[in-house]
Amino acid sequence: MFIAYAVVAVLLALMAAASAFLTLTKNPQVMATMTKVGVPDSWLPGLAAAKAAGALGLLAGLFVPLLGEAAALGLLLYFIGAAVSHLRVKDYALGPLLPLIALPAAALVLRTASA
Repeated sequence: MFIAYAVVAVLLALMAAASAFLTLTKNPQVMATMTKVGVPDSWLPGLAAAKAAGALGLLAGLFVPLLGEAAALGLLLYFIGAAVSHLRVKDYALGPLLPLIALPAAALVLRTASA
């Protein structure tokens, strides 16, 4: 189980770190999505920090199980919140969010099972 967690955690950490970077640098595609959902520009640094903290927590979770569980749960809740935000504005194109919800859920289950 631990090897599976390690693979999922590293993959998700890379995705979360990339998402944090794109948010922080105000990538045009990310900005279009944030505008569509109604996220104020002032929230972008905090959202990027949350994703970066999740990425670091997942990697730290390779050594400290509780940290990995907390990071996976945090990212899971973050991306569920993102899905709710999209649904709130009647944006039903949730395809890109599905892996970002499934991976933290898998990481949480795998880290819990291997602790």
